[in-house]
Amino acid sequence: QVQLVESGGGLVQPGGSLRLSCAASGISFSIYNMGWYRQAPGEQRERVASIDIGGGTTYADFVKGRFTISRDNAESTVSLQMNGLKPEDAAVYYCNARAKFFVHEVWGQGTQVTVSS
Repeated sequence: QVQLVESGGGLVQPGGSLRLSCAASGISFSIYNMGWYRQAPGEQRERVASIDIGGGTTYADFVKGRFTISRDNAESTVSLQMNGLKPEDAAVYYCNARAKFFVHEVWGQGTQVTVSS
């Protein structure tokens, strides 16, 4: 069964940190580009960070210097370390897998991140 399962969301105070994890199954993880997206209520889903099959990373401007994406091909996981969280970072965060060499894309079910004092 092909699936992505996110974990690590929760409530954190402004300035705090969270680490999101995404465990993949049913895919050849090492040939998938991985990404984190988020969607706040009433807003469109937006890309937060991506990591390609070679480990190259890209970040949205609004998280540069605060968030770090990483992957572990041996464990088929991708993580997002989020530091310096702001109230505007509150959203449902989704894991995404996109095959590099053929057309196939998978989304996780999302994990809620709430930033509030």
